[in-house]
Formats: sequence, structure tokens, C-alpha cells
Amino acid sequence: MPRPFGVKHGNKRRKREENYDRDEIKEDEEGEEVGSPEEIDVDVDVVTDLPGIPITVSNQSNKPGAIFILERASLEVAKVGKSYQILNSEDHANFLKKHNKNPAEYRPDIVHQALLMILDSPLNKSGRVRAVYVRTEKGVLFEVKPHVRIPRTYKRFAGVMLQLLQKLSISAVGKRDKLFRVIKNPVTQYLPVDSRKIGFSFSSEKLVDIQKYVAADKADANYVFVVGAMAHGKVDKEYVEDYISISGYPMSAAWCIARICEGLQQKWTVL
Repeated sequence: MPRPFGVKHGNKRRKREENYDRDEIKEDEEGEEVGSPEEIDVDVDVVTDLPGIPITVSNQSNKPGAIFILERASLEVAKVGKSYQILNSEDHANFLKKHNKNPAEYRPDIVHQALLMILDSPLNKSGRVRAVYVRTEKGVLFEVKPHVRIPRTYKRFAGVMLQLLQKLSISAVGKRDKLFRVIKNPVTQYLPVDSRKIGFSFSSEKLVDIQKYVAADKADANYVFVVGAMAHGKVDKEYVEDYISISGYPMSAAWCIARICEGLQQKWTVL
């Protein structure tokens, strides 16, 4: 008995769909691949190719705002094999143990998640985030412009951070605006004089509701929030005026930032 035409045609169509799916998956995987530092074109990747949410910068300069400082970020560069890389506990555990270093302390993904939380927040999209500063465990201080597009995947982010720490700045294509730039310490010289400088620590005896805490301030108050971007330990900086805890439980840097942003969004009616 001859094979029905419809069945034969359906098999061909199914094979074509499967081949198409495999090609599409292959293209996606190739698109996520990160080359060595020499192969990454920073200007093109950061502004054009890196995935991210475009931020509409609104003019809020005459309104109060917030500055975020991420302290003790684990962004250490080392030569692994034939290339320089940002060390992390997952990919370089054997390398770190060989050099008598604790892999648990090398968590660059923490600062990546924290930056995503800040830059993706409605608070930032409304123009209320004035600046973002990151200081590494080694004491390198750099600025991240609030309108920059941060890569969504860690590998792409690590590639950008590697280029930044090697070249000291990353500029937008065809513009002089530096999206990332290494700057001189101390960070206090870049902070507004009249701003409230608040640090966060689970060990602080001052447990507060962040929404009520910021609501109690005057309407035109400017804030500087200091959050630790490390796996363990606490931030202890002299320029911080008040150390508070905003939960009875330990929280990640990203979740702490989410609560801060929510508190300010309620205070300033950012929906």
C-alpha cells in the first residue's frame, strides 16, 4: 500500500522545522560566546551589541536624588593560562587553591547582580540615580554612568570589567562620554556636601523599616547608600554617618538594593 501523501509531507515539514530550530539554537550559542580580551571590541560591544534595557534619561537635576557606592567588590585580574581573566570561584577554584586563596571570596557575580538591580530600577529610569561608584577589594575605584547598558550575562559583564581595569575607561561609540572610568580615591570628593551617607550591615543594632526611615527625612534630602558587594564581612567606612539594618535576616547586595530603591520610589512617588 502506497504511503499517504499527507504523512510524507508532514515528515518533511517536521524535519525542516527541527533543522531550523537547531540552526537557531546554534546561532544563539555563538552569540553568547565571549572571546579573549584581544578579540572583544569594547566600544561596539558595550553600546551596540551588549544586551540591556535602554534607559530614558529624564531631566531630574532639580530634584533630590541618590548615589550608590558598592564597596569591596571582588574584581581581581590574573593571568590564567595564556589570557587575563576576572577571577571567580566557579571557573578558577583550582587556580585559586594553588595560590593559597579562598575561592569563596572571589564572587564578581555579586557586583554584577547589584549593578543590574540599580540600573534596571524605576528609580534610575526616572533619573533619580545621580551616580554609581564601585570600589574593588584592591582599592580600585571606578564610576558607572547611570544610563549605561550592563550586560545581562556574567561572561559578557566579566569581559567588560576586564577591559575597564586594563584600559581604565570605556567610551560610547563616536562620543566622548565615558560609560565606565577608573577615578582617583577617595570617593568622598565626588559626593554632595549636603547628602546623607548611609551604610548597611546585618550586624547593625539599628533595625529599621527602610520606607519609614527615608520618609522621615525632609523632602529635598539627597542620599548616598553604601552597600557591600562581597560574599562575607561588613563595610566599615569613616565617611558613613549612619549604619542601619533593613531586615532581621541576612540579605544579598542585590536584594538590599531592591529594598532601598522601593523605599525611595515610595517617598518620591516613582511608579
